[in-house]
Amino acid sequence: MRLGGLLHAGDMICLAGELGSGKTTFVQGLAAGWGSLDSVSSPSFVLVNVYRGPYQQTLYHLDAYRLGGPIEAIELDLEMMLDTSPLVIEWADRIRPALPKEHLWVSMRWIDDVQRDMLFSAVGKRYLELLTDIRRQVYGVR
Repeated sequence: MRLGGLLHAGDMICLAGELGSGKTTFVQGLAAGWGSLDSVSSPSFVLVNVYRGPYQQTLYHLDAYRLGGPIEAIELDLEMMLDTSPLVIEWADRIRPALPKEHLWVSMRWIDDVQRDMLFSAVGKRYLELLTDIRRQVYGVR
């Protein structure tokens, strides 16, 4: 939830992990922290969900599982999404060549029914700052 509250237009959060690793649940928390007025569901069959937020903002939620590759992702106009909103992508590893160089990558792994493992990797100054802000909020350290 805390990450969602820090997102701005142009931010890209990339999620990778096997089925059941918690990607959609992570997006539910992220969207709640961002201030979504809509409930979050997996966009597996529609590819992209758009969630409304306060002040007429939007949050894009893309599921790349059914995409044929990076070219299909580019055809969805990722640039337009990022120009206007934050974008979170499930199964981002399937379209990695289509993604901007700078992003926050979250590798997720199922441990058991109530536990998941997440590894955050920041690529770029903005995303290093995001991780620093989260660390400060959670642990109270710089």
